[in-house]
This record gives sequence, C-alpha cells and structure tokens, in this order.
Amino acid sequence: MRKTDLFRSLLPGLLPLLVFIVADEIWGTIIGMWVAVGLGIIEFTYIYIRQRKPDRFVLFDTLLIVAMGLVSIWLENEIFFRLKPFIIGIILCSILGISAFSGKNIMLLMSRRYLKNVSVSPVAEKRLHFTLQIIFWIFLLHTLLVLYAAFYMNSQAWAFISGPLLFILFGVFLVFEIVKTRFKTKTNIVENAEWVPLVDEHGKITGKATRDAVHNGSKLLHPVVHLHVINGNMMLLLQKRSASKFIQPGKWDTAVGGHVDFGEDVLNALRREAAEELHIENPEPIPLKSYIWESEIEKELVFSFVEFRDHIFSFDKNEIEEVRFWSFSDIKNEIPKGIFTPNFVTEFEILQQNIAMLRKKIGKTPTR
Repeated sequence: MRKTDLFRSLLPGLLPLLVFIVADEIWGTIIGMWVAVGLGIIEFTYIYIRQRKPDRFVLFDTLLIVAMGLVSIWLENEIFFRLKPFIIGIILCSILGISAFSGKNIMLLMSRRYLKNVSVSPVAEKRLHFTLQIIFWIFLLHTLLVLYAAFYMNSQAWAFISGPLLFILFGVFLVFEIVKTRFKTKTNIVENAEWVPLVDEHGKITGKATRDAVHNGSKLLHPVVHLHVINGNMMLLLQKRSASKFIQPGKWDTAVGGHVDFGEDVLNALRREAAEELHIENPEPIPLKSYIWESEIEKELVFSFVEFRDHIFSFDKNEIEEVRFWSFSDIKNEIPKGIFTPNFVTEFEILQQNIAMLRKKIGKTPTR
C-alpha cells in the first residue's frame, strides 16, 4: 500500500473537516460550519447515489463538524471561545487514544470503506498502531497546553499555542521520522553491501570495506584475481567488457577478473569468478605473478593466474559482450588503438616476459 493511495482514499472523508477549519478562519464559525456541513451533505449524497450505500465516515465527519460549530456558537464568551481548540483536542485525543491503546482501531475501522481496494498487512497495521500512539501523545500535550494558555496566557500566546505550535510539533515529528527512515535505509544498505578485505602489500588482511568504498578514490588496497586462458595454439582468450560497466566499458580485458570477497581465499575467489563469467568448472590455474595496480579510482593487489583450455562454450552475457581468442601478434598490433584496458596491457607485458615458461607449460599440460 503506497502512501499516495492511502491519502487519496481518505481524502473524501477528511475534506469536510479540512474545509471547516479553513472556512472558520476566513469567515467565522457560523459560515464555516454551514459551508463544511453543506460539502459533507453533497459528498454523502453523491456517494450514496453512486454506491447505493450511506458513507458512515463522511457522516461522522459531518456530525463532528456540526457539533464543533454548535459548541463554538454556544460558547461565545471569550474564555469559552479560547476553549474551542481544547474541546476539539479532547475529541481527537479520545479517538486517537482508543485507536492507539485498545484492541479497536477506530480510525482504521472508519477508513475501511475507502481502503476496500487497498490491503493493509499485519506489519503495516502494527506500524500504524505505534504511529497513532506517538500522535496521541503529541495531541494530548498540545491539548493540555491549549487549556493552560486559555486561562493563564494572553491572546497572542494562546493564538500561537492553539495553531502554529501544533504544526511545529508535527513538523519536528515528521523530520524525526524522515531522519530515522533514512538512517535505517543506510544501515540496511551497509548490512547488504558486498564486503572485500583490505590487505597490505604482502596480502595480509588488515581490515574490510564495502566494494563501493574501494572504488571511490580512497585507494584502499584490496585483492583481486585475474585468469588468463591460453589454448594449444598459444592464443589468448579475452573478454569484451559490457558497455554498461562503470569501469572501462566496451574494452577488451583479461578472460576472468574479479574481487576477492571478505572471508574468501584467493583460489576460491578465482574459481568462483571463472564459473560466474565463463562457466568454467574446476579450473587448474597456474600462478603467474602478483603485483599492485593503481588507477585513478582504486588500488588493487592483483593475483594473476594462467589456465590452459581450448574451448569456452558459454559466458555471462550480462557481464561480457563478447569473448574470442587472440594471437600475441594481433594483440601487439592493436594495443596502440586503445581497445584494451590499461590493466590488461600491463599484464600482457608480464605474459610476454614469461612466454618461454608458458610454451613449456603448453607442451606438458594437455589443453581442454
């Protein structure tokens, strides 16, 4: 149930009461009473003709307005006039008190007619019950202050307490609710965030941070894994990063790459990333090199590995736009065009430095 749906549902029943408050301030109590009562009768008649059922919520509002108007007219003495907000406050406190502290939520029962197409879950009803308790205490405090001001304060102080002070109290309450909601939202975001370990230059864990925190220019050193896939023809598999990627979109990159999660070791992280991105099960990675890579927004301790494999049958199309094998010579020729990620260009130099070792491995390791 959205708040806008609830507001639209309750507005017809609340409209006569709102009109009375405005009309009372502009034209006085008598005219305000008759304007509001007239509106209530029109609403009541319209709903009756349309739905063939009397609307008890509108009827209650109309009778409440009549009672409020008659009391105001009857108590023309200044002190009694000052007591008008107190009387209204007592009526509202009674309704709120019964709704908030008894098993019968009068306000919710009165609104059921307007909520027939809107479901109220038990959790939402419980929250509403708690909110009504807070509103009750606010109204009670305000009502007692109005009573005190009516007897012991001047007209200016009474006018401030009767009107603006109530809006101020509710304003403070609403600000508090907004701040509390935002705090809970941020707390939930942190609780549901993806955490990565922080490490020193030797890979020793020194703490943890959220993934967003290590990508915001903080340069917090964190571990990542890379896997280079080489086939029997000494060709290197590369992935083309999705155009939706925040970092280096649409560029060719290492076959597999990803962060090490907090509580996860490097090899398990490599296996997880290989399975997620290229659907490689049970890889047999060979360590290549570890080094520190620093860009404008992050600082990584990279653990690089090599896997010998001839075929890649599928890949994650949400993360990767394309995969294909490249010859070392083709990669060299294309580097000046800027189609590769800077990180891959650095690792390609490492691969070239270890090409003799890789050729020996190819001869000894059967590709899959």
